[in-house]
Amino acid sequence: MQQVLDLHIHSKYSRACSKSLTLKNIEATCTRKGVDIISTGDFTHPTWLKSICNELIEINTSGLYQLRNSDTPPIKFILGTEVSLVYKDNDKCRRLHLCIHAPNINAALDLNNYLDLRYNIRSDGRPILGISAPEFVKICLKIDPRFLIYPAHIWTPWFSMFGTKSGFQTLEECFHDQSKYIYAYETGLSSDPEMNWRVSQLDNLTLLSSSDAHSLESIAREATIFDLENITYTEIYDAIKNKNLKKIKSTIEFYPEEGMYHISGHKKCKFSCSTITAKKLNNTCPVCNKTLTLGVDFRVDEIADRAPGIRPINSYGFKKIVELDKIIAQALNIKNRKSKKVAIEYNNLISKFGNELNVLLNIPITEIKKNTLPSISKRIKKMRDGEIHIQPGFDGEYGVINI
Repeated sequence: MQQVLDLHIHSKYSRACSKSLTLKNIEATCTRKGVDIISTGDFTHPTWLKSICNELIEINTSGLYQLRNSDTPPIKFILGTEVSLVYKDNDKCRRLHLCIHAPNINAALDLNNYLDLRYNIRSDGRPILGISAPEFVKICLKIDPRFLIYPAHIWTPWFSMFGTKSGFQTLEECFHDQSKYIYAYETGLSSDPEMNWRVSQLDNLTLLSSSDAHSLESIAREATIFDLENITYTEIYDAIKNKNLKKIKSTIEFYPEEGMYHISGHKKCKFSCSTITAKKLNNTCPVCNKTLTLGVDFRVDEIADRAPGIRPINSYGFKKIVELDKIIAQALNIKNRKSKKVAIEYNNLISKFGNELNVLLNIPITEIKKNTLPSISKRIKKMRDGEIHIQPGFDGEYGVINI
């Protein structure tokens, strides 16, 4: 059975995240978006984990959960969180974000109890831990060997495994002897599968795409599509661990140029440039003469050992999307994607075709034309065909899409 998974989101307890990110609201949003399995996000936050324990119930000992008294069919939750590790390795300060999935609530509680005795996990849904990556993996696997741990947004400059600011050159350099327990990586919004295919050391890892949503609107802006039989945590874990291409079918991708770190630049100086230009400038901003924040495109090119356009044998496909409310807002020439006029058109399409991803990816354009404004159906077709213009994002600024 096809299942759309968004494995990385946040709760209302994470910094710079919407207070609307409650479990009930997340479920309702997943129904509108077309997500079948969603991360709880932030289970390392004690108050949020208490909400998880009180509001969710396990589905037939599957390791997946649903809201108590949920509507049918329920959205399934997988226990997930993100942690920020800040530590020294090889005389260099490392700042690394990891995605974590727990096989059940007892394992999540045990990890929280361990961390709560040693670190401050109450101030932020994404806790900052002064512990190395290999040591953290050991701690999780000692609690339960079915914990799933992998690098989040692997290329982001500031907090990632390959980040230009504090990252590593290889998986082994980061995780040392625990590398054998790392089975996946998250692409992040500023890269897509084609960019990651250029790096052969990633070939045997499972490529995952998730939204890293800080608001309800951002859920499912990236996701991974599985074909599952029993729909359990163990089935998902095994598929990722073994990179099972019969069960992992494809990913849904943000256009990477829209990501806030795609190319190099300086936000304060309002300067951005391509990788080629950054190298010509010796990575120096021509406005302030300080080092540029080097983008994901630059970093991929730096580590890559394949030319663009070569697809590894053991890979799966992907489709790029622009969120439906953004498309509608552009079609109506409205700057605010949260406006009432946008909501009316959005809800009309959802009521006709079930959910957002269905509208963006599956429904024939001829059917969409019959049920919405020509300016909207035209832009959905252009999005599918890749006929868009993007002013690329850089140094914390999202890119600007024009359809």
